[in-house]
Amino acid sequence: MKQAVEAHRLVSTMDSDSFGERGKSAWQDCLELYKDTVDLLNRSVNSNNKNPLDTHTWLSASLANQHTCRNGFTDFQIPSHYDSFPSMLSNFSKLLSNSLAINKATIPSTATSFSKQVRSRRLLSDGFPEWVSTADRKLLQSGGAAAKADIVVAQDGSGGFKTISEAVEAAKNLGGGSKRIVVYVKAGVYNENVEIKNDIKNLMFVGDGIDATIVTGNRNNVDGSTTFQSATFGVSGDRFIAQDMTFENTAGPAKYQAVALRSGSDHSVFYRCSFKGYQDTLYVYSQRQFYRDCNVYGTVDFIFGDAVAILQNCNILVRKPISGQENVVTCQTRTDPNENTGIIIQNSRITASSDLRPVQGSFETYLGRPLQKYSRTVIMTSSLDGLIDPKGWLPGSGNFALSTLYYAEYMNSGAGAATGGRVSWPGYHVLTSAAEAGKFTVGNFLGGDSWIPATGVPFAAGL
Repeated sequence: MKQAVEAHRLVSTMDSDSFGERGKSAWQDCLELYKDTVDLLNRSVNSNNKNPLDTHTWLSASLANQHTCRNGFTDFQIPSHYDSFPSMLSNFSKLLSNSLAINKATIPSTATSFSKQVRSRRLLSDGFPEWVSTADRKLLQSGGAAAKADIVVAQDGSGGFKTISEAVEAAKNLGGGSKRIVVYVKAGVYNENVEIKNDIKNLMFVGDGIDATIVTGNRNNVDGSTTFQSATFGVSGDRFIAQDMTFENTAGPAKYQAVALRSGSDHSVFYRCSFKGYQDTLYVYSQRQFYRDCNVYGTVDFIFGDAVAILQNCNILVRKPISGQENVVTCQTRTDPNENTGIIIQNSRITASSDLRPVQGSFETYLGRPLQKYSRTVIMTSSLDGLIDPKGWLPGSGNFALSTLYYAEYMNSGAGAATGGRVSWPGYHVLTSAAEAGKFTVGNFLGGDSWIPATGVPFAAGL
């Protein structure tokens, strides 16, 4: 904790002008991320319920922050600028890693599965997990969330605000995060970059439907944004919910990293939403996240990050990349074996979008690749169309991470689901046991039984 506070102080007093324009952009990420890390560690130290599972999530997110700070400089190929940061920062990574290992050792075996707490009760008949409050569940199920809106956004002037960013600022002054604030965003195309900081909690955004309410932007790496900053819509505040909206980044495949949505919101839910981009579309940045009945479009690494993330009943649509690129659906970025993070795709469909379908034989498409040593991705009970390369998975760089990653498939179907020709890496697994696959369900992996029911989003807790 002491080092986090000192790191934030040192970074904030650096002369960022000496970095040049792009380096300054990466430095700004670091400033925000170290501030967030101080908050996360404060929360871990002062947690009232002392739940080691919560602390585990917050420590994992702190580690993600540390690596993202460095990645901003790597994005612009100026790692030497990061090297000028105080040398204590590398020691800070070790301290975080040690804390994570110690905390993991304190988690009792009975606590590793949230679903054990609720197994004696039958699953809620509406199919929602438990960390979503009854009030939130009613909001989502009623279809009348818009009618209960605290704030209305409409481009035609029929609401209280014309932009989403103005509404976010107003929400900050309404509840202080203690109560759910519902923001109804009427149909329209909102061309703006929205940022919901971690001091704005309990926000719910409701649109008029996928491709009716659209938030759009085009920030990207080529034009000077770090991957973190390129997000059209970024959210850090806890318990964020979005329903019936589209988030897109229109930069295009030649602009490389260009994020449509970035979530570092703990216990966040995205229900009936669409995410459209090319490279790095959906940034499941950190903490616990649930996606249900969503569409995700992209080309390279287009579902990526270091969250505890489950996508359930989603359509994952692979687009046409630029010449010479391979399509890669996931790129999970776990850096430490004790992190509780991973990307789980369940009961979903991976297929070609309309622009790729006529030429899908000209491009290779893979389920994932590792850019970090302990990358973890599981795809189960999903339909994989014939565009998936028989090898299934793509190496990152040489043999890097092939024995330390954890990639698995369980009971998938479709023309691309055969596992006979898959990679033979030590870290790749074809799961045959329901007990093993069950570790990666919403109830177990995400602890969703304890928080999703409150949102009212339907979910399956098990396989």
